[in-house]
Amino acid sequence: MNHVFNQYQADILGPGYECMTLSFPDDYEGSVVANLVRKKANAKTSKAVLYVHGFIDYFFQTEMAEQFNQHGYDFYALDLRKYGRSLLPHQKPYFVLNLREYDAEITAALEIIGQEEHEHVLLSGHSTGGLTTTLYAAHYPDHPLIKGLWLNSPFYDFNMNIIKKKIALPQLSRLGAKFPNLKFPSELNKWYVQSLHRDFFGEWEFNLNWKPKKYPKVYISFVHAIYEAQKEIHQGIKLNIPVLVMHSDKTRNPRLFNRDARTSDVILDVKTIQTYANKIQSDVNVITIKDGLHDLVLSAANVREKVYTQLFAFLKDKNL
Repeated sequence: MNHVFNQYQADILGPGYECMTLSFPDDYEGSVVANLVRKKANAKTSKAVLYVHGFIDYFFQTEMAEQFNQHGYDFYALDLRKYGRSLLPHQKPYFVLNLREYDAEITAALEIIGQEEHEHVLLSGHSTGGLTTTLYAAHYPDHPLIKGLWLNSPFYDFNMNIIKKKIALPQLSRLGAKFPNLKFPSELNKWYVQSLHRDFFGEWEFNLNWKPKKYPKVYISFVHAIYEAQKEIHQGIKLNIPVLVMHSDKTRNPRLFNRDARTSDVILDVKTIQTYANKIQSDVNVITIKDGLHDLVLSAANVREKVYTQLFAFLKDKNL
């Protein structure tokens, strides 16, 4: 037995949310857990969603869960190892050497979802989670439960200028393979988290220890893991399920908090998301969301409404 399932407990998100801790064999840092959060629809259903968060993130997007519930899906989300609910005291937050490390918790979560009488799963991921779930679907083409893929601003390419991308990035990745604990400036836009959290300029409540306002340095093992995973996407992967890729209509890098910080993707380059989404061999649908934030479901209310309208229209159209 490679993992241990425990019982569901009440989750930090409040009534209706439950959480199960999944234990895995020790890795290079010691003991490892992931957490599966569940929110069931009011009526019994055989359809479920499994959502995977992005980098420096965890699951707190309750409106998304409730939207799925209202449309007849049981909702599940993972906090991957070393993130959010799953971060243990001896671990470096978000640390990874290879994105395939996360296969263990995705596989375990799908096993549980299947045991809970679901026959039909929409796999979903945001940002790094979008990259991870795309590759999971490609690596397990015959998984009996996965019927579709919904990607919210997937991390298919680094957002940097062409010279850095061609020259610096491969060198950084090689360095990351040899010296995984080295740190490198993250260059993440400082306004992103502030545009979301209600203590600053946003409307959402989340744990700023788990999704911090600033993350100045990133372990270069992460750069290596992402770079290697993206190579596969860039070569063009094949999937046998319908795919919906959503992204904002523009990328900006505001220096001051302004309208751009509220209405654009300040993390990834939306053009490269579009380019590589269209390289996936499958029934791929790419939708641009005007004024969307990097995490589209945390955008302004009128923007989120468009996200959900388009999402559920796609699911209905594809009989998902």
